Amino acid sequence: MDGATRRRNAIGMRGVALLAAALAGLALCAAGLWRLEAARDGVSITQLQAGTTPMTVYRREGAAAAPVVVIAHGFAGSRQFMEAYALTLAQAGYLAVSLDFEGHGRNPTPMSGDVTRVDGTTRKLMSEIGRVTDAALALPGADGRVALLGHSMASDIIVRQALADPRVSATVAISMFSEAVTANAPRNLLIITGEWESALRGDALRNLKRADPAAREGDTVGDPAAGSGRRAVVAPGVEHVSVLYSTTALREARDWLDQVFGRTSSGPVVATGGAIALLLAGIVQLAWPLTELLPKSDAAPRPIPFRNLAIATLLPAVVTPLALRFVNTRFLPVLVADYLAVHLFVYGALSLALLRLMGVRFGRVAWLAALALAAYGIAIFGGALDRYVASFMPIPARLPIIAAIAVGAVPAMLADSIANQSGHAALWRTLWIRAAFLASLGGAVALDLRRLFFLLIIIPVIVLFFIVFGLIGGCVGRRTGSPMAEGIGLGLILAWSLGVSFPMFLPG
Repeated sequence: MDGATRRRNAIGMRGVALLAAALAGLALCAAGLWRLEAARDGVSITQLQAGTTPMTVYRREGAAAAPVVVIAHGFAGSRQFMEAYALTLAQAGYLAVSLDFEGHGRNPTPMSGDVTRVDGTTRKLMSEIGRVTDAALALPGADGRVALLGHSMASDIIVRQALADPRVSATVAISMFSEAVTANAPRNLLIITGEWESALRGDALRNLKRADPAAREGDTVGDPAAGSGRRAVVAPGVEHVSVLYSTTALREARDWLDQVFGRTSSGPVVATGGAIALLLAGIVQLAWPLTELLPKSDAAPRPIPFRNLAIATLLPAVVTPLALRFVNTRFLPVLVADYLAVHLFVYGALSLALLRLMGVRFGRVAWLAALALAAYGIAIFGGALDRYVASFMPIPARLPIIAAIAVGAVPAMLADSIANQSGHAALWRTLWIRAAFLASLGGAVALDLRRLFFLLIIIPVIVLFFIVFGLIGGCVGRRTGSPMAEGIGLGLILAWSLGVSFPMFLPG
């Protein structure tokens, strides 16, 4: 077989692989979309407002008057995070009303107050739950009874609001941490934790034993019909986020409310987590065949000697948190995102300077590829997130925040892409590069835990970003041979992701 024949065969095999990848990606997307939209069949979904607070009302078409369930998300979440519960309860005949807390999602009013004091931010968010409860009980189809359901941060808010509002008949607290629970209050408390939330599981059991010292996980003590019910259950095989998609958790919430309100519900348990995973996996899968539409370059960046790579990653990882330890980075109306923007900028600028001093060539900027990558990540992947997972399309007030974060995110992602040789680096090098950056963030938190505590919550988001968008960006980098294009595209996506997820906040 001559060289020309081998090349034709190789091209043919690559074409078959690309076609197979495209068909697989389309199949995954179609399967995910079909299941997600099927979960909404028969449910009327309406967007309303209670003052400036956005609400989504879920109601089964033709359902009789029923109790209201007000559903609240956790820190850095949004209404979409809680949709599995909203749809499950709506399919069961309840009037489910979810909201975006102040500073979150599409709520234009920033969070405010002192986040460390119950009479600060907590009290303001309780008032917001109260306003939404008033608006929900005034809706057509509400029968005058109400329950509260909340996750993580919201668990404390709804427990305290249930203690303050005598209208609340039941409280469903998911991944709960609250010091307000007593032996007999709030009324009809169900605590749901994931199997892998060991600390919260222990706290849930302690709160159950306050009502009955002999109680164990899974026991129901008291009488839900009389208002004295309490139960603590564990959702198997899930943690702090996936508990929101657990079939066990969803069924327990519905069945608990049925006991409290004397109902027998029908309808499906809408566990959408698997369908979301199919859709997002399909979008990632499609990235490889779609990059074939971009101009191709056969030039691969030259490998960087490991000694140089170590210097360009470890030195910024150490210097950045130390240099920023005593710097006032408060310039954005959003929790810790301003610090993160500065950290990204300093880390990225130092790494780029070191790489350049060591003779690493940055190459050209393939602007079409950079913009295509950013558009795919923001509009396609982000559009799916916004509809089914979490708020991703910003309100106008967040656009300056995204722009400010981009000033830091783009240099950091440029350094990452250049060090990764635009997707050509060995996996262990990629892991080294990204572990060094994450270690720098961890070091910053360790040096100033009080100021940067909330940064701990965002570190898993950055890990997920590297996994998902790193795969997509690598496809672009390998196709175009341009680490600059990959870095700019990923920087814009990262800035957008952080700018829409961090809560807006104004102290005072």
